[in-house]
Amino acid sequence: MKGLIQRVKRASVTINGELYSEINQGILVLLGVEKGDREENADKLADKISKLRIFEDENEKMNLSVQDINGEILVVSQFTLAGDCKKGTRPSFDKAELPQRANELYEYFTKQIQQKNIPTKTGVFGAMMDVELINDGPVTFMLEF
Repeated sequence: MKGLIQRVKRASVTINGELYSEINQGILVLLGVEKGDREENADKLADKISKLRIFEDENEKMNLSVQDINGEILVVSQFTLAGDCKKGTRPSFDKAELPQRANELYEYFTKQIQQKNIPTKTGVFGAMMDVELINDGPVTFMLEF
């Protein structure tokens, strides 16, 4: 399971020209589910993201978590994170989980974040979405479990 996380000042998802969800300061999680991923992967990723100290304290050091700043999380499914671009010029998606199972794990992951009492919004699994963000820093990390 892959999570590309970005510290944001704000982020939103628009579908068919209509605002679907938005957050203020917090983390945008682009979530990729690969074959073989299980609930345990989602548990580890959710735990890491909720505790990761990527927000600045009063000394401008990355020392605070999203929970410490009362931030929000926006989780967006990102099929292309499972893409492999090593060979040729067209990505291979052989590693991507089948849509039904990927959606189950996406929803499971989102629930794990919500159970940590972090305000959480989502996109729509499988939808064509416009994701807009103001990256704070920029600060971006790739996490894999």
